[in-house]
Amino acid sequence: MGVVAIASQGLSLALGARLLQRNRSNPTPTPLPLPSVVRLCSSRKGSARRMEVLAMASFEAGIGVLGTKLGMMTYIHPEGNVIPVTVVGFREGNVVTQVKTSPTDGYDAVQVGYRRVRDIKLTKPELGHLQKVGAIPMRHLQEFRLQSVDGFEPGQLLDIEEIFKEGDLVDVSGNSIGKGFQGGIKRHNFARGPMTHGSKSHRQLGSIGAGTTPGRVYKGKKMPGRMGGVKTKIRKLSIVKIDTDLRAILIKGAVPGKPGNLLRITPAKIVGKNIPKN
Repeated sequence: MGVVAIASQGLSLALGARLLQRNRSNPTPTPLPLPSVVRLCSSRKGSARRMEVLAMASFEAGIGVLGTKLGMMTYIHPEGNVIPVTVVGFREGNVVTQVKTSPTDGYDAVQVGYRRVRDIKLTKPELGHLQKVGAIPMRHLQEFRLQSVDGFEPGQLLDIEEIFKEGDLVDVSGNSIGKGFQGGIKRHNFARGPMTHGSKSHRQLGSIGAGTTPGRVYKGKKMPGRMGGVKTKIRKLSIVKIDTDLRAILIKGAVPGKPGNLLRITPAKIVGKNIPKN
């Protein structure tokens, strides 16, 4: 996580707004190296105000790839261990479609395309963006934000064997399986009430707050609602095997989504190893 903070004691709101406005005399202002967030807060005495311009971004530990979940199976290791694994296949794609740099885009990132589709499935702007680098029409475009983009060129094909090795730890993210509208027991692991002895509160939610004070339900209260169908990341999963002939890898454990789901696979973030401690 990179953070850049600029604080000035006694800086007025009007002055802060003028600093953030685009300079009309300069049609191409120099972009911030990272996306900025402005926050106004009071000092300890409450008399003066200061403005903080926070620039935050989450970097990947390295370039990743996009894949498709094929299902789960049992893998018997040569040593005799039985390991439950998820099979992840790779369709045509994983091509670098754009390389973004700080001077032109304000940050460093590599855009990767995945899964070939027919031309009719994409809009003309999307086709034009891919045709600039001579890439095939692809359904998915995702960015991998890196600290350095040296060595990447538009149109470059990412090789799975060069990025990952057997035994490496990876972070896998994707959309989880949607469960629909569920109650508190299934959604939040609440305990149920007695099923006998005249109890009439079996799986009900129960009290959701006091009456007169505060006289309302607090925001964020755990209640029944829609469950699943959101972006989920499972960290530090081990790669058991890489099959180059079948263009698939075996990852130990379960990953988000059902078979056919799009997965984003990146090197696992390990503080002190590939992520700075500060």
